[in-house]
Amino acid sequence: MEEQQIDRQEQVRSQEVVDENERLGRLKAEEARKVQALKLTRARICEQLARTSNERYTQLLNTELNQIDGELAKLV
Repeated sequence: MEEQQIDRQEQVRSQEVVDENERLGRLKAEEARKVQALKLTRARICEQLARTSNERYTQLLNTELNQIDGELAKLV
């Protein structure tokens, strides 16, 4: 009886480890998607910066670029 209980406890612990690893894997994948999206947005903003001659729009784009760089720094 006691041996069965120990086996059950080991199974529960093992499943908890597997569940935690799966959760961490999902979090890493989500983080990678966020980084990729930010990098794509950053590239788009850089293209717009290269094309514009409007000073106010340039300031707006630089502000957005700084925000994205800050978010990327937190994630990477």
